[in-house]
Amino acid sequence: MWPLTSRGCCEGLGAFADVTAGPGGPWHYKNGGRELSTAHPRAQVSGGGVKVLVLGASGLQGRAILRDLSRSPSVKRIVAADLTDEGIVNFRRHLNMDVITFRRVDVRNRGALVSLMREDIDVVIDVLPVSLMMAVVEAALDARVDVVNSMYGHALPPGVHERALERGVAIMPEAGLDPGIDLVLCGYGASLMDEVYELHSYCGGFPEPAAADNPLKYKITWTWNGVLLSYKRPARIMLDGHVIEIPAADQHAARWIRTIDFPGVGELELIPNGDAIFFAECLGLPRTLRATSRYSMRWPGHAAFWRSLVALGFLSDEPVRGLPGAVTPHEFMVRHLEPRLQYAAGERDIVAMRNIVVGSRAGVRTTITYEMLDRRDLETGLFAMNRTVGFAASIIAQMIATGEIARKGLLTPIRDVPYRRFIDEITQRGIVIRETAEPAGNAGGERRVAV
Repeated sequence: MWPLTSRGCCEGLGAFADVTAGPGGPWHYKNGGRELSTAHPRAQVSGGGVKVLVLGASGLQGRAILRDLSRSPSVKRIVAADLTDEGIVNFRRHLNMDVITFRRVDVRNRGALVSLMREDIDVVIDVLPVSLMMAVVEAALDARVDVVNSMYGHALPPGVHERALERGVAIMPEAGLDPGIDLVLCGYGASLMDEVYELHSYCGGFPEPAAADNPLKYKITWTWNGVLLSYKRPARIMLDGHVIEIPAADQHAARWIRTIDFPGVGELELIPNGDAIFFAECLGLPRTLRATSRYSMRWPGHAAFWRSLVALGFLSDEPVRGLPGAVTPHEFMVRHLEPRLQYAAGERDIVAMRNIVVGSRAGVRTTITYEMLDRRDLETGLFAMNRTVGFAASIIAQMIATGEIARKGLLTPIRDVPYRRFIDEITQRGIVIRETAEPAGNAGGERRVAV
């Protein structure tokens, strides 16, 4: 993780949060809670419209981004770049092809990528594998063009913030689902409190019950290698004011697993997911914070399955002795399982999210909960994962290109995205976020699984 000075997170919530509309703002109430929507106007676009370069445009997330951008009145031109246009051609009936131009590019060719970015592009959206993120950022710095991606920012090296400031470039990682929408909602909830005592984020994508027909109860909506890499990521949480480091190897250990009941879904497991402390620090919360966590949600039994595989070394990066080609267990798992974990045409995925902020507001201890539930759109074929990641990235990229997000440097949605405007935009795309506020109790209703 970077030093805080490389990202400016010590500046805290007050300097950047969009807190102009509080709990009495223009929301619609429904079923005892309220579905968030707003009446904020769109930013005005100068110069005839936005020009966007999408890297990885032919992939699952790329197609969702193209659909959203090509339906936006703010967007004049989209350059869809990838090694192949096959995914775009197969999806073209769901796109406004009048504003889309395909360009074949290999981002490992630095000169070609910089040249492409300099073709009057306002903002770049990168949905390539995380291993290529720094190559894209370096090219964007050379071309002096803003860039958005959905990866964790801690994959970038120290000094990127200062270099981006010097070149007048905005770099916005974490602009997807998780991280992304969750960070906006956590930041928004925290902005409504006078003090924050707990901050929790739970999110997951998984098959609906009818499609959960394999031992993992899991199928692929993005990149299987990316999923496996996330299972090798350490976590940091806070319990009772104490920071707890969870090594990657212990991510699926029984003592860290919780369960919750999610409305419309049922019982789900919670598995530690990344560094909750870092994002709390970005909001300037540690002074009052007593508990914070980030968890992935899966169907029950998922953690126990992976606990056994990890114990047997199936995620090891060491080549297996005696096999030709220096194949690692991790590489085998990618190649062997990827074709076996695909969705059928009529099967749907589910994306579920719950974000919880516990604090005090006007002297009353309060719990604010945000819940989101989305499913695959069978008409377009876009998975809920594609919709939530792709639409969020598109919205934030357009906010940067129009100047609605004007800061430069290394940014984060938890602090630098206008909360209410983002909620309005994502809601207009049919992704509904429901808010409830009640006297503080058991945050999230989570339960610890017996060891």
